[in-house]
Amino acid sequence: MWFVFALLTAFAWGGADLFYKKGSDSNDRFSHIKIVIMVGLVMGIHAISYMLIQGISFDPADMFRYLPVSTLYILSMTIGYVGLRYIELSIASPVQNSSGAVTTILLFLFFTHNLNAVEILGITIITAGVVAIAVLERRAEHEALQSGSTKIDKKYQIGFMAIIFPILYCIIDGLGTFADAIYLDEMDLISEDAALLAYEFTFFVCAVLAFTYLRFIKKQSFNLFKERVKGYAAIFETIGQFFYVFAMSSNAIIAAPLIASYSIFSVILSRIFLKERLSKKQYAIIMIVIAGIALLGIADEL
Repeated sequence: MWFVFALLTAFAWGGADLFYKKGSDSNDRFSHIKIVIMVGLVMGIHAISYMLIQGISFDPADMFRYLPVSTLYILSMTIGYVGLRYIELSIASPVQNSSGAVTTILLFLFFTHNLNAVEILGITIITAGVVAIAVLERRAEHEALQSGSTKIDKKYQIGFMAIIFPILYCIIDGLGTFADAIYLDEMDLISEDAALLAYEFTFFVCAVLAFTYLRFIKKQSFNLFKERVKGYAAIFETIGQFFYVFAMSSNAIIAAPLIASYSIFSVILSRIFLKERLSKKQYAIIMIVIAGIALLGIADEL
């Protein structure tokens, strides 16, 4: 089932990326804080609902036990939200989600794993494809800026501050996923339900702190009903997180790069709904990545 959970995570987070981009405003320096508030709110609601529906008891100590993982994830996500104000989703998402490769390398270095040829090929294809998409998009953006034939929206212009955010996300999220693999798969330090609830309640606490900072320190207004796009992103993010913990608890070393391929889905959606460009080469790479995903599905059945 880990393969199905990983795919569902990729689909959900691909949709979340689309709404993150739509909800990011380059003219609003508090846009990333508002996204954190919405995501934390939705996750808090989901955590309480999940406890009540499943009849699960939650130990607050799990929040502290899981805090290293939660901290890395929430920090990387906040950095990603800031970066989306300055860089195209089609560039930011693939660069950020090279983190799957970081996680796989770390798991290989620190733990013993036996992967067959099909699994290695699938992981390699997916990781290479995700990076290649970013390289092609960066090249096209550079050519457009040099020729002056295309007017680039302010929030899509590339600079040091723009590219550093997805790189930082990649490194920090890769470390977070590595830590998650240790907690959920390698050493079984926490159960899936406990990890899910601990993360969601921690994010909810961050949302409360973010709202307090925004409303009472920065004196900025925040209307929940005017943040619907950010709310949609939060819903998809939470759906993905639900399936994510179950995927990671079963086969983290393969699930991590597969889940990272959600950037491919976000790229496709950004072309459809945000009218961002997609070349023939990029279509070809997307098809190759899908083939890599299929290989991992086949390997799961072997």
